[in-house]
Amino acid sequence: MAFFASAIDTLKILVIALGAGLGAWGVVNLLEGYGNDNPGAKSQGIKQFMAN
Repeated sequence: MAFFASAIDTLKILVIALGAGLGAWGVVNLLEGYGNDNPGAKSQGIKQFMAN
């Protein structure tokens, strides 16, 4: 039974780490859209955000 408890704890850690990695990647991708290379995309995003 201890083996299964250990395996579940390991899987929990892996799932949390995977979620954190995907979340960080998503934040980076969102922030890349606010660069100076495409001001039109930034403007449209702010308009949609303010409309809500």
